[in-house]
Amino acid sequence: MKKNILKNDGVQSLIASLICIVLGLLIGWIVLLFINPSGAGEAILAVIKNFFTYSKAALRMKNFGNTLVKTAPLLMCALSVLFAYKVGLFNIGAAGQYVAGTCACLYAALAWGWGWFGCMLFAIAVGAVFGAAVGLLKAYCNVNEVISGIMLNWIGLYAANMILTNVKETTSPYTLHLKDQAKQAMLPTLGLGKLFNGNQYVTIAIPLAIILAIVIMIVLDKTKFGYELRATGNNKNAAKYAGMAEKRNIILTLVIAGALAALGGSFLYQTDYEQWQCTTSSVPGMGFNGIAAAFLGGLNPIGTIFASYFIQHITVGGAYVDKTMYASQISDLISSLIIYLCGFVAFIKYAINAGIARGEERKARRDKPADLPAESEKGGEA
Repeated sequence: MKKNILKNDGVQSLIASLICIVLGLLIGWIVLLFINPSGAGEAILAVIKNFFTYSKAALRMKNFGNTLVKTAPLLMCALSVLFAYKVGLFNIGAAGQYVAGTCACLYAALAWGWGWFGCMLFAIAVGAVFGAAVGLLKAYCNVNEVISGIMLNWIGLYAANMILTNVKETTSPYTLHLKDQAKQAMLPTLGLGKLFNGNQYVTIAIPLAIILAIVIMIVLDKTKFGYELRATGNNKNAAKYAGMAEKRNIILTLVIAGALAALGGSFLYQTDYEQWQCTTSSVPGMGFNGIAAAFLGGLNPIGTIFASYFIQHITVGGAYVDKTMYASQISDLISSLIIYLCGFVAFIKYAINAGIARGEERKARRDKPADLPAESEKGGEA
């Protein structure tokens, strides 16, 4: 019997993601038409084109590198959300874990003079502690991980502001530049920057993030450990009955998720691409955008790589919108529309499956009358 390709989960995820992207761009274009119809088409094209706006290949490659630099931390936050979700947990605390990792690596570099690898490991450890706190509350006190995760987001933010005030510039709220004060803490480039027209911010963070996505896919789908984690997420009581340590699995899942999100902070700030602002009053969007990237990627680690890049591509592309025609916030509006629609990926997949089921039911009804004569003939011969 010929298999319907639309039943494949990967195909469904791809179709659902493409529908969300097209709808987001369409709604964004409609919004721009209401604001100023004369430049709506050009504005949407600017968002899509991003670095392709430049005519020179050298500039395109350099700005492509900048987009990849911010894709790596977004991918780590997306993997954090994905890993927890596969185990039946919603790690909304990825934003706080990202901040904790950022604070840890910057402080270790600027205050203690640690090297890049030590700073990275310290960020992972601190993020793991944040994840463990959520996991312990969930496992032993049955505190919903969403509530405790949100609370820790703000605890992490204000703690980071307070701690990093000790290593900030004297005349501004920004932390010191690593390239000036702690060059040894910057992630090595291994010559990758030469591929992007000498972009010094392109480091090993990009290939490391991709490798980790592949590792997570293997762990979740091909190992006993991953099976136990997924079994615990599906039904922790059944997992306990089967002899699995469900409490340990919950805690360990959030420890790993916290470490991944914190590593995202290390991947961005140890490139010196950005400085932390010690007066930040809202949790960075990187952790929350990771939720959108995970769902846009169909909750598949490989799909999440492409989804993370796409979200970062349109976010950066929004900066090229003509500011004389539209407010500077319009780029955030367009990217936010697409990110918001990412939450409907699961619904679209459900609609596809429902449509397939209805089609098969209609086909079965059409085929049934044709089979009846054959059945009666067999009955007569008997």
